[in-house]
Amino acid sequence: MKAEARWVDGMTFVARGASNHYVVMDSRQEFGGTEGASSPMEMVLFGLIGCSGFDVVSILKKMRIRPETFVITAEAERSGEHPKVFTKIHLKYIFTGSDLKVDNLERAVQLSQEKYCSVAAMLKKAAELTYEIVVNPPEDDERDDA
Repeated sequence: MKAEARWVDGMTFVARGASNHYVVMDSRQEFGGTEGASSPMEMVLFGLIGCSGFDVVSILKKMRIRPETFVITAEAERSGEHPKVFTKIHLKYIFTGSDLKVDNLERAVQLSQEKYCSVAAMLKKAAELTYEIVVNPPEDDERDDA
């Protein structure tokens, strides 16, 4: 796998990988950026939740489980000194739907975290990685028209 990042101006870079898709990165104004795009460390979190999300959806599909909605959030803490690596990352897997068996959801998330997600495996070498699962009832589309 290969990737490249080209400097545009200030602290803005445009990156492209083997998929030939472009991604823009920038930094906060205090570091010379314009805050016009996500930072590289945000991209790392995106990679983590995307990787795990792909796994969970794939596993649930094999179990013939389809939640109404599925959201993954990440909250991370970083070292106070350089290099400011992530020291703690907490993921929240939020499922909404009816007839969702918590055991199946837990199994899908566990398999992602312990076996399949390569990004999680890499980050666990530097950070404490924890997660929780939240199951919400189906969203009610009925609205009071009065």
